[in-house]
Amino acid sequence: MPRPYLESDNVMNFKPIDTKYPLILASGSPRRKRLLRQLRLPFFSIKSNIQENDTGKNPEQTARKLSEEKALQVHSNKGSFWTLGADTIVAIDGITLGKPKDRDQAYGMLSLLSDKEHRVITGLSILNPSGSIVFSKAVTTLVKVKKLSRKEIDSYIHTDEPFGKAGSYAIQGIGSFMIERISGSYTNVVGLPLCVLIDSLVSLGALKEFPFPSQELSPGT
Repeated sequence: MPRPYLESDNVMNFKPIDTKYPLILASGSPRRKRLLRQLRLPFFSIKSNIQENDTGKNPEQTARKLSEEKALQVHSNKGSFWTLGADTIVAIDGITLGKPKDRDQAYGMLSLLSDKEHRVITGLSILNPSGSIVFSKAVTTLVKVKKLSRKEIDSYIHTDEPFGKAGSYAIQGIGSFMIERISGSYTNVVGLPLCVLIDSLVSLGALKEFPFPSQELSPGT
């Protein structure tokens, strides 16, 4: 069982992330993998088995908790690497929206988001190679959706893009047509707040520097 964070971890020396010692992404999300490849950050992906069914009243706390659980589970099986866990949820009017289970649920979510502003919250947790949680934070972006007609919602659902997406839409895909404005990190809505992530990895010593110098960096898997 991974141990909790200790102050002594601040002075422990761990190997930084590089091509021979990549970051573990505790997620199978293709969107998160694309974002890390975009940065040319060496990583490999292992999907956790944590169930995303916690619908607590505090979405920030829920997102952080789930991101920690994902990272801890994957690290316990792999170990000895810096590990990143993340979980994204959508919150509006005191309701937490996860991923739709069917078309009816997707329709209900998109109808709720129509003509309103909502919060997209990504919990981000980093474990050092010993398995200690050395960073955990919830990052929030405000997103305003335009007024959607029934036909627009039905047509969008029939693209199948809403499935597997928190809140039933993908801002980086077809779903971009419905987004009037955002306030905060765009990549946070996609699934990872990259500015927060890189700043954290550098401050923790997980990255010696960033961006990397020109060298043979292979994309993650």
